Amino acid sequence: MAEEREAAEEGREGEERTYESAVARVEEIIRHLDSGDAGLRETLELVSEGQNLIEYCASELEAVSRGLQELRLEELVARLEAGSAAG
Repeated sequence: MAEEREAAEEGREGEERTYESAVARVEEIIRHLDSGDAGLRETLELVSEGQNLIEYCASELEAVSRGLQELRLEELVARLEAGSAAG
């Protein structure tokens, strides 16, 4: 089982990480841990990988949130400018 996981990780290394792929991998990890099939060392490795993925997802969500806030500010400025030009 550990060899399958290592092969899967190697396959993912060549891929660009996305929020969606990270979430999918976290879900895989949770299912595997819930199954009870992972040994102690594998559990530690999976938990560590999951933690790294969750931190990545959190940073991606934060970046998107900042982008949305900037868009809202730009929209507000445009409205204010349009309102003052009309007045």
